[in-house]
Amino acid sequence: MSKPQQPLSPREPAIALWMSTFAFTICFAVWTIFAIIGIRIKEDLGLSEAQFGLLVGTPILTGSLVRILLGVWTPRFGGRLVYTLTMLAAAFSTLLLSHAATFPQMLLAGLGVGLAGGSFAVGVAYVSPFFPAEKQGTVLGIFGAGNVGAALTKFVAPFVLVAAGWQMVAEIWAAALILTACLFWFTTSDDPAFRSRRAGTAPKRSLLQEFAPLKKAQVWRFSLYYFFAFGGFVALALWLPRYLVGVYGFDIATAGMVAAAYSIPGSIFRALGGMLSDRKGARSVMYWMFGVSAVATLILALPSGVTPAVFIVTVFVLGFVMSLGKAAVYKHIPAYYPDNVGAVGGVVGMVGGLGGFVLPIAFGLLKDATGLWSSCFLLLFAVVAVSLVWMHLSIRQMERPSVSPVAA
Repeated sequence: MSKPQQPLSPREPAIALWMSTFAFTICFAVWTIFAIIGIRIKEDLGLSEAQFGLLVGTPILTGSLVRILLGVWTPRFGGRLVYTLTMLAAAFSTLLLSHAATFPQMLLAGLGVGLAGGSFAVGVAYVSPFFPAEKQGTVLGIFGAGNVGAALTKFVAPFVLVAAGWQMVAEIWAAALILTACLFWFTTSDDPAFRSRRAGTAPKRSLLQEFAPLKKAQVWRFSLYYFFAFGGFVALALWLPRYLVGVYGFDIATAGMVAAAYSIPGSIFRALGGMLSDRKGARSVMYWMFGVSAVATLILALPSGVTPAVFIVTVFVLGFVMSLGKAAVYKHIPAYYPDNVGAVGGVVGMVGGLGGFVLPIAFGLLKDATGLWSSCFLLLFAVVAVSLVWMHLSIRQMERPSVSPVAA
């Protein structure tokens, strides 16, 4: 005989959302820690450019790959438990980082630090069951605004580094993550979907059932959208300082501040993208995102270049619509795959995260091959064009009566 499921209290969904968002903000700050301390580590260890790139990219890569595993574990073991353990594991690795003395030790610690980035898939699968379908866009948009943690690291970590060294940055960030994990565990409750499975009122799902949607081209189409919207956004945030110094002669401090300013609204406006997806439909937001992005990337790809003012305005517009698109992509997932949010959300998040790892490398290769700084935006335009054409053709081929009005 199954146990009766306890009803949700009115406060539980709100607590789950805001605590998950806060936790994701801290996780994202930890995930991007090498953006600041990596420069000092490079100097201390005398790393080559290739070694430095590997060091900075390792957490991004592992944090992306682990998302699919964490996304599947969340509905099976409960988001509250998986989220807490993920934060503690990442905190332990960040603490080990502060004691690393060799390059291999740094890389090993970086693998564990990457777990902090995998927390995104956990949060999506944990928060989603607390809310009805008509609020999913807004809710997941608010949660995704935790990307602002990257700006938190860029603004705060340099002061700690200068005052006490890069090891202290790692120790403080690890302590913050441990405190966040404890606060999250003691203030949140299990999500409704996991409660139903634990009580026996909902059937337990096999791994084959969890991964079944991955056979559908639609999932990989959503992944391509997120490769551009999230991966492209992260790649530009990393690439902008080098671009501004190389093309316009900005000093590194000014270029860094512009990149940080690009990251903050680009993260916060993700919540607006979720609200617009709920009210206007995710499909409409995606069309706007791709249309404006196509124009913006074409302007920025001009071989003759544009003035610094035009560049900054255009790239900020691009970042703004990318943030709307990030939320719109995740509005699709619970609409189409309500029983597989963990697996599908994990795969989409994984591909998006890989974009943040692969695209900066591609930008550098294109610059070396063509000699044109603006070639990176031509690559982004190609990704936008393929995504837009694929989306439009897929929508036209779908049977209109069977299509959900919120997404396509």
